[in-house]
Amino acid sequence: MTPGDSLLVLAAGVAAGVINSVVGSATLLTFPLLLSLGVPPVVANVSNNIGLVPGALFGAVAYRRELAGQRSRLLRWGLAAVAGSLLGSVLLLALPSDAFEAVVPALVLLGVGLVVAGPPVSRWVARRAPEGRVASDGILPEPRWLSPAVVGTGVYGGYFGAAQGVMLIALLGVGYSTDLHRVNAVKNALAAAINGVAGLLFALVADVDWWIALLLAVGSGLGGILGGSYGRRLPPTVLRGLVVAVGLAAFVSILVT
Repeated sequence: MTPGDSLLVLAAGVAAGVINSVVGSATLLTFPLLLSLGVPPVVANVSNNIGLVPGALFGAVAYRRELAGQRSRLLRWGLAAVAGSLLGSVLLLALPSDAFEAVVPALVLLGVGLVVAGPPVSRWVARRAPEGRVASDGILPEPRWLSPAVVGTGVYGGYFGAAQGVMLIALLGVGYSTDLHRVNAVKNALAAAINGVAGLLFALVADVDWWIALLLAVGSGLGGILGGSYGRRLPPTVLRGLVVAVGLAAFVSILVT
């Protein structure tokens, strides 16, 4: 990897940290970039996962005020997310690399679709609050399907992870709270758990490009701090538009290679 490539990966890590803390779909930026640099898909996926862990952690810390009083929920959903992440990570490592390469285009396209669907889902959530069933802080009665859905998102996050944050926002917005800032805070915490557990497993047993992981870790950590502190001031449509454009370009690129 040339010095220019390294700077590009570092910059992508910063952007990823910002986007993950605000939107939750940064893998659609970093993963295609690593592929374009000639990194094998599975190596790119596991290195990317490890590198984005600091950004997720800092993003969760930045939203700590919105997490106040949610310890029991975070512990329950965190365990569900960890269980799913372990299963998804094992599937990635156990299945042939050809299987991952075959489903990557569909996963990228799914991630793009979720990013596009994010604003309509948020608006629908804001309108759907059932009268008399919402607490003063916007907390909804927890449906039985929510914890299993968090497990499923963890499986997806451990296996690939693009737009897992958007998935979590959609699920939590429907089954947890009408306050999207609170939803985003819990999303960041769960994403940190999913990425952290998967990253630990990958670090122990997978083929990791540690230089790439380090560059992404430094960049995403800085981006997570910036995104958590200032990301709310950025127009979400700008971030979503960038992610969608890069994701569609990645989808086309993967199909023709």
